[in-house]
Amino acid sequence: MDKLWEPVKVGALTLPNHLAMAPMTRSRATPKGVPTPLNATYYAQRASCGLIISEGTQPSDEGQGYLLTPGIYTNEQIAGWRRVTDAVHAAGGRIFIQLMHVGRIAHPSNSPRGGASVAPSSVRALGKMFTVAGMQDMPEPRELEFAEVGSTIREFRHAAACAVEAGADGIEIHAANGYLIHQFLSENANRRSDAYGGSFENRVRFAVEVAAAIAAEIGPERTGIHISPGNPFNDIVEGDTTTLYKTLIPELAALNLAYLHVVHSGDQDLMTWFRGAWPTSLFVNRPDRPRDEIAIDVNASLADVASVGRFALANPDLVDRLKRDLPLNEPDPNTFFGGDEHGYTDYPTIAEEPASA
Repeated sequence: MDKLWEPVKVGALTLPNHLAMAPMTRSRATPKGVPTPLNATYYAQRASCGLIISEGTQPSDEGQGYLLTPGIYTNEQIAGWRRVTDAVHAAGGRIFIQLMHVGRIAHPSNSPRGGASVAPSSVRALGKMFTVAGMQDMPEPRELEFAEVGSTIREFRHAAACAVEAGADGIEIHAANGYLIHQFLSENANRRSDAYGGSFENRVRFAVEVAAAIAAEIGPERTGIHISPGNPFNDIVEGDTTTLYKTLIPELAALNLAYLHVVHSGDQDLMTWFRGAWPTSLFVNRPDRPRDEIAIDVNASLADVASVGRFALANPDLVDRLKRDLPLNEPDPNTFFGGDEHGYTDYPTIAEEPASA
């Protein structure tokens, strides 16, 4: 794993290593979407990762789908995130805030507005959503009107500006895992007949316009984007995945963004194509990869940065443990979403673990 620990340039930053903490929803903000001191502790504990990418953070009321997720569009939320970024920076780290609009993956009882969710088209996603009343079917969303597409793009742009005001080093656009931008890319969630639907060129338009607006607001060197080709999560059908992403990526590449963050679906040919087509840093996440394969893509020059989720969640000192080949804490799935410090900030570092008998 030696190459993993060399410095690497990403956008305007020089990271001390090639390891990123992947975005993970933890549902521990206030009901108003404000990060708390506990959130600041959690992220600061993991500041030795080359880059922290925050949990998905809604750019507006309409962008919220889950309970107790943070936002980044009000003054109170900006102040909450400032506590987080100050703590991370004080610990020597760097943090991008991920902007996530869930689109149709929502339930009215979880939304501050309480109304129907919005999506490219009025197509209900199969599946259930956790609410205060328990698991409930996700209802049919309301199709965004043409003018509302533009206003949603402006919400993303405003949220990016708020993130920088809050001290973030940049933002990551969530265009993966079946949420709003991915819904526009898909053929089953997007049944529009206007400039944002139908052809591959039209289906990628929303993603490109969001990225262009954010890059114009905060600079492309502070803007990353996250995709998950071939991922059917949240009832997504992309159709011809290869053609879809070979249409999208050149348009994004022209914006000279800081990085492209890809969830590796197993399509090695497409992954190799990304490496050649993308002009700046490439992040790769391989879900459920074993520990001894964390550096596989970096060592093979297929990626510039390896992003990891559960390893970072359960090991605040992950970098130290990997460098020294020390045992890792196992994550507790029962504490992934919601709750207090248990399974959040109380995972021990090696120094805090009791000495073995």
